[in-house]
Amino acid sequence: MTTAIVIGATGLVGSALVDDLAGSESIESVTTLTRRPAPHESGKVRNQVVDFGRLGDHANLFTGDLLFSCLGTTRRKAGSLEAQRRVDLDYQLQAAALAAKNGVAHYLLVSSSGANPDSRSGYLQMKGELEQCVLQLGFPRVSIFRPSLLLGERDHLRVGEQLAAAVLPALCRLPGLRRYRPIRGEQVATKMLEVALSPGAAVETFTLDQVFPSPSADTSPRDHSPP
Repeated sequence: MTTAIVIGATGLVGSALVDDLAGSESIESVTTLTRRPAPHESGKVRNQVVDFGRLGDHANLFTGDLLFSCLGTTRRKAGSLEAQRRVDLDYQLQAAALAAKNGVAHYLLVSSSGANPDSRSGYLQMKGELEQCVLQLGFPRVSIFRPSLLLGERDHLRVGEQLAAAVLPALCRLPGLRRYRPIRGEQVATKMLEVALSPGAAVETFTLDQVFPSPSADTSPRDHSPP
């Protein structure tokens, strides 16, 4: 049986992923590492409150078969690009390094469409840097997921994302724009679990069209609950 660790377990993708992991017969136990208590109804899920600024103090918790890294924030919520970088790059890289040192075999990362260490966008640059760095840590297997805008219920309002979610599904029907169409966080979580439980290459990167090659998933505004 397989054991899993999840960071970013209270976010859009992470919370859906924990539900999927808890419901999978192939998963024996799930450890969620969060800043605040995040209980789960499943007895299979064990929540541990950690100080992400002192992850080294919690090194023993990064032990298992799978590490799912779904951590992330926005510049507005973090307060500055530097603070966002601390969450989106530094914390995730340190968590990955601890897991690799402890022998975790498979690392699965939620990155972003357009991630590139040479990007002029600070956000896409940090995502690209993280991808590059984790590939140097020696995991036997790394799976990277690059979704576009994520739809779903959030615990705080993101006005820009709410507007984009209303416009993009129709706009992305135009030729050449399908690769940017938004998808639901639950869909990414489902794909992550599918990949985790299936054989795969040592390094895999899943773009939106590779994860969902046809527009079968309904991402129309009527299905979008305000974030």
